Amino acid sequence: MLNIFKRRVFLLLSLSALCFLQNSVAGDMSSTPLISTELLSHANLKVLWENELPIKDGESVKQLLILGTRVYVVSDKDYIISLNRENGKIVFAETFKPAGLLAGGFQLYGDELLYISGSRLVQIDVESGTKRSTLDLGFGATCPAARNDTFFYIAGTDHRLHVFRVEDRIQIFEATADNDSKITSVLADETFVIFATAAGNIICMNPNNATKQWQFDAFDAIAGPVIRDWASLFFASQDTNVYRVDMIGPPEKKRLVWKYQTEAELDQAPCVTQEVVYQTVRGKGVVAIDKEAGTLLWSVPGGVELLAEHRNRAYVMTKAGTLTVMDNVKAKRLYSVNFADVSRYAANAADEKIYVSDDRGRMVCLQPME
Repeated sequence: MLNIFKRRVFLLLSLSALCFLQNSVAGDMSSTPLISTELLSHANLKVLWENELPIKDGESVKQLLILGTRVYVVSDKDYIISLNRENGKIVFAETFKPAGLLAGGFQLYGDELLYISGSRLVQIDVESGTKRSTLDLGFGATCPAARNDTFFYIAGTDHRLHVFRVEDRIQIFEATADNDSKITSVLADETFVIFATAAGNIICMNPNNATKQWQFDAFDAIAGPVIRDWASLFFASQDTNVYRVDMIGPPEKKRLVWKYQTEAELDQAPCVTQEVVYQTVRGKGVVAIDKEAGTLLWSVPGGVELLAEHRNRAYVMTKAGTLTVMDNVKAKRLYSVNFADVSRYAANAADEKIYVSDDRGRMVCLQPME
């Protein structure tokens, strides 16, 4: 009996030791930095904050979005985490239900985050993540909603732009392209509404009725949202061109300022900063285009996204898992750094900060240094 008791005690102690060892290893793994200090030093980057997000086993980070003063992390289960951009602290974390029905993404308007789930427009408070209201549309949407102080503008699968009054959620009117093509993106303010189509149309109309102000036609579908920068519009088309169209002057003066032809069909919008337009070209890389002249500055073969811009330097993530740093003035590559553990990143045209994570939620905000 004594020998049996000793064996049981030994077994319990062994199991306890094993559990302790496993927990210690797990703790060490969770504390492992996403990018080593040596690599960051080589890249002249410093860590502003780090956070290990509450991503469950079997779930992974799908997307990082920068909207206003927040970074939104979206999982493949439609779990969204809102983080303060300055310190990385979690503002709220919610699961959107039913999962899998988000129509394209989110839009920020004032203190509300808008998204479409299935056939419903949902408004949530950016501070608490609580749902403020839901509008049953009665149709599916093709892209994120847009709004101004008076109206919601929602592109339906019926190729119509449906306009609802914010005050009472009543549909006031509809609009469509003359060729009845699918609407792929919408932007709005108090003076105009602009929507793009799968036929390559950019259409500007009055915000309170379906009167068209002007139209510009590319040769193929507009890829991703149209980017407005003051009085200029920047957009990519599946006709392989990146466009700049200015809106200054009467309707007949709306004009093409430049178009830059890439080497492949485009499937996402450009990233526009103060002096440069960055375009990801599928299967090719990232190109930098002079914002005023529309001429090529440089290209990064294998580049997948601009992460940020600091002074004259551009930070580009590549398919090979490296961060490549380019000099926009000298139009040359400065250096590359191993970012192999980084799998998710956000394109940031607002400031110089870099936001990256891996699939399981290790996230870091980086600041370029001189």
